[in-house]
Amino acid sequence: MTDNGLPMKSLDEYLRDAEQAHGHLCAGQVLGVRLAMLGLAKLGIDDPRGKDRKRLVTFVEIDRCATDAVGVVTGCRLGKRALKFRDFGKMAATFCDLQTNRAVRVVARETAKERARELFPGIVSPNQQQMAAYRDMSDEELFTAHWVRVRIGAEDLPGYKGPRIVCRSCGETVNFGREVESGGRTLCRACAGERYYEPAE
Repeated sequence: MTDNGLPMKSLDEYLRDAEQAHGHLCAGQVLGVRLAMLGLAKLGIDDPRGKDRKRLVTFVEIDRCATDAVGVVTGCRLGKRALKFRDFGKMAATFCDLQTNRAVRVVARETAKERARELFPGIVSPNQQQMAAYRDMSDEELFTAHWVRVRIGAEDLPGYKGPRIVCRSCGETVNFGREVESGGRTLCRACAGERYYEPAE
């Protein structure tokens, strides 16, 4: 059910929402919508934006089009701390139900691309071919799904309030227990050697 008492949106409605949020519609968007719809169905979450909105945390494993679609369907966002990104480079997402402590990981099958070619050989563009096929293919043809366990610490939950720590090297504030102890000093991860940037000067 949605927050207005209606059933979850249809595939086409989610695809329109995904297109608007992402800026265009592509095969990745179709795949992401289908992937998220399957994950929610497996968990029995039918109102992710309404009554179930605080039950769900989603881990995505790729920073591609599908991730935007997953956010559209689930309502999970980085800014709400309900969407977590793990850069594994896989077209996969894990949907965690905080209420039941169950989680399901859904992975796109590589064989789906070949199946799309078989289903729509007359479409020249691989993207258009996959968009058409991914709408029609069964969940079993598109995905594998496995029940998994995910440890989500209190510091990673939406709404967590914790102490703010000041890095002893750069003086910047660190939230959510992300500081590290190094050489007897409390540091941010950048100063402890995990910096993804270098000062320009």
